[in-house]
Amino acid sequence: MIADIWPSLDFADKDRRTHNTEDPMTPIQTPQRDNLIGSLFMIGSMGGFAVEDAFIKAAAQNLPVGQILIIFGMGGALCFALLALASGAPLFPRAAMSRTMRIRSLFEMTGRLFYVLAIALTPLSSATVILQATPLLVVAGAALVFGEQVGWRRWSAIIIGLIGVIIIVQPGTDGFSALSILAIIGLIGFAGRDLASRAAPRSLGTAVLGFYGFLAVIVAGVAFSLWQAVPFIWPDPVTMLWLAGSVGAGITAYSFLMRAMRTGEVSAVTPFRYTRLLFGIGLGVFVFGETPTTATFAGAGLIVLSGAFIMWRGKKIAAPTAP
Repeated sequence: MIADIWPSLDFADKDRRTHNTEDPMTPIQTPQRDNLIGSLFMIGSMGGFAVEDAFIKAAAQNLPVGQILIIFGMGGALCFALLALASGAPLFPRAAMSRTMRIRSLFEMTGRLFYVLAIALTPLSSATVILQATPLLVVAGAALVFGEQVGWRRWSAIIIGLIGVIIIVQPGTDGFSALSILAIIGLIGFAGRDLASRAAPRSLGTAVLGFYGFLAVIVAGVAFSLWQAVPFIWPDPVTMLWLAGSVGAGITAYSFLMRAMRTGEVSAVTPFRYTRLLFGIGLGVFVFGETPTTATFAGAGLIVLSGAFIMWRGKKIAAPTAP
């Protein structure tokens, strides 16, 4: 889940990573090598996030979802608070209380709560596949909310990707499960959170955004626990180990994600986000004994193809026209 905090990274130092600052004509690393290393970091990152989801699903077998969110949120908030303090960033700036940040927190709470419910109550493979449609909704939301130009080709790709989600959910058929709606609500929450993150004050760094994101997770856990009205269950050592593993895997994967985005070109490393599908489906099959349906694979194919086309089309439009 930590994967769903998309960092705002500064790529102004790109040339500094590929050339010697004292002698600009002396390369330090070729762009191809940077892209290879960045791609490997991205693959490792997606594997880490899939492991994080698996730990949470395992913990949900013994612990209520609300309490999982509270403990997981506390672990994540502590880690990001330490990162923020280490970088000298204030934890409680006035900008953190802005209207945009309040909206972001509401979307964060919605996305986290319903995605964890989806992980706990539905196959991990299906929830992972549905989550991969988040970038499609972000592109659509950027066009509708921020007025970004999205042509008919990318709109068509968005629609095809959402059709892939519908194929996975299978509404109106015997294979439909109302619980699959949980992953869709989580998807909408994460997309709204990512859009709000783009509008967040620039003075707030990645660590501070992560800190407030996990504070929202704690609030969501407390609210859901009160709604369930279940007594607090002290986790047994094995469950506590799973929760600690989820935080550790998430933080490690998040660090790999930042390394990937800072090492290689965005257009080169971003497509490897979809390797999370392989890890999520693999863990679902070999750890939890799931059997993905043909509809899951078909929907995943449409989502991946749509996302890949949108990235390719965006890169083509952004490329400068040759004289």
